[in-house]
Amino acid sequence: MSEKTNVMRILDKKNIKYKSYTYKEKGAISGREVARYLNQNENQVFKTLVTVGKSKEHYVFVIPVNKELDLKKAAKSVGEKSINMIKEKELLPLTGYVHGGCSPIGMKKLFTTVVDITSEEFDTFIFSAGKVGYQVEVKINDLKKVIKFKLEDIV
Repeated sequence: MSEKTNVMRILDKKNIKYKSYTYKEKGAISGREVARYLNQNENQVFKTLVTVGKSKEHYVFVIPVNKELDLKKAAKSVGEKSINMIKEKELLPLTGYVHGGCSPIGMKKLFTTVVDITSEEFDTFIFSAGKVGYQVEVKINDLKKVIKFKLEDIV
């Protein structure tokens, strides 16, 4: 692939092996459509969700594209009474990413991040490369070399 996203450059800098995918010609599509287009298991393709807690702290949750975030489990995982999804218009100023191109790697600020425990069922998992139309596939243990996160049951 000729074009590198910021996420790919960060992975390169840390000498982390990854596989990249593109579906540029399709534009912004749902995570399930991304999985189908890439001919990948929906349980192995993850989406990045940004939330805000009752404390006004922001949190990032990374879950399979075919699942919904369980807000109660998610709140408990980060020690909040409750959490809500942020409004789409808040995403870019807060993270530097647009809806459909949000990655847990390379956000403007490091937020507490929780990856769903099902990610451990696979050798690798796939998530946004930080730009609509681009995905990266990495080993869960390699992701730990780039960002701090914990594994929890959040779906």
